[in-house]
Amino acid sequence: MTHQVPLTIIAKIKPDRMDNLKQLLGKMNEDAESNNIIPFVKFSQVHFARFVILEESRDLDNKVIQPSIVFSSEIDAPLEGYFNDLVDVTGEGLDQIYSHCEGYPTPGERTRQSRLAYLHAHQVEIQAFYVNTVGRTVQQIHQEAKLRDQIEDFLDRQQAKQDLSSWDGMSVRQAVREFVKGERSLNWALTPAIPSFGWLVGETIHFISGLLIILIGLLVFLPFSPIYAAILRYKEERDAQQDRVRLSSRERGELAIREDHVVQNQFSAVGLIKPGWFRLTTVRVLLWLVNFTSRHIFNNGNLAGVPALNLDGVDTIHFARWIIIDEGRRVLFMSNYDGSLESYMNDFINKVAWGLNAVFSNGVGYPKTRWLILDGAKDEQAFKAFLHRHQIVTQVWYTAYPQLTAVNLANNAQIRAGLSKTLNQQETEAWLRRL
Repeated sequence: MTHQVPLTIIAKIKPDRMDNLKQLLGKMNEDAESNNIIPFVKFSQVHFARFVILEESRDLDNKVIQPSIVFSSEIDAPLEGYFNDLVDVTGEGLDQIYSHCEGYPTPGERTRQSRLAYLHAHQVEIQAFYVNTVGRTVQQIHQEAKLRDQIEDFLDRQQAKQDLSSWDGMSVRQAVREFVKGERSLNWALTPAIPSFGWLVGETIHFISGLLIILIGLLVFLPFSPIYAAILRYKEERDAQQDRVRLSSRERGELAIREDHVVQNQFSAVGLIKPGWFRLTTVRVLLWLVNFTSRHIFNNGNLAGVPALNLDGVDTIHFARWIIIDEGRRVLFMSNYDGSLESYMNDFINKVAWGLNAVFSNGVGYPKTRWLILDGAKDEQAFKAFLHRHQIVTQVWYTAYPQLTAVNLANNAQIRAGLSKTLNQQETEAWLRRL
């Protein structure tokens, strides 16, 4: 089983090179799939990729934060193979982009090794990474979409020959199975997509290790929890209530022009962390927990959903990541999701506002919270104003399957799984309704 891994590379932009770099990325985004700089369609392991420019900014001490360019990808492991492919397939394209950045090899110094060294040197650690369904590869996604299309075509042809309405569900499913078995290009679909034993062992060890860390952490933290709670409420009470600043029409237009082109969408945002060790430590611990639970619990298309407690999660997110940047001064958040930004925000507010509060309340300007998880995003308009204020333009965005939602992917996977399972009559009827 191949799991999914993130890549994030951040490089400082040279003075006076911003306009040229934006023009280059704008040209690239006109055809993100097949442009002649980095044609992402040539990388079979890439789910999503983007380039984002972080403009010059200032921190809470009014110190300048130099502009930088962020390159991120969500890929099927291994990561090192992707590094090699980037350099081997698009070495000159990397030159065109990163020649605008500090420290990139000069023309006479550019070799395969120097390019690889630069990418590795500018790779940054990610604090939290969410994958909709761990183990679902780009190849599997395309294959299962094709499987569904071909099964539907088969049933349409059969219906044209004879009325299938008189057939019972078991007979229809058996006919589908025989069709798939007879098509050499679809034989793979009769084999369940299951993780390897080695992968399961590794994940189990990681899960148990993480639980031990959490248990030890709780035992250490428990005696100090009243002090933490008191400091937290003290700081929450004194958090400034931010004005609900509206974006200008130009800013809204620049963001909107890059949204809602396909059934999927992208979101990038950056914001300052509230001052002091208390907030920085809190957000680091919480992001560690987000990363752990995303990897081992919310790893099957239902972020923050707890069926046992009747808590619905968010099922429209493909990937998301949180990165602490600029020596702990800011957090960068990037996600790939389905639908409009408005529906995306509503999903979070209505289903997992407590989770938003826990992480994002450590950011400057977030709506005031109580006890870390209460209020905050429940003030809908204040929360939306906060997100809009911190949203930034994604200059280049690529998706490997632009017409498939996360729900489509899950449905197609269940169609495949139903071919090899033993199903009773009721389960068969439910399976057929997926077609």
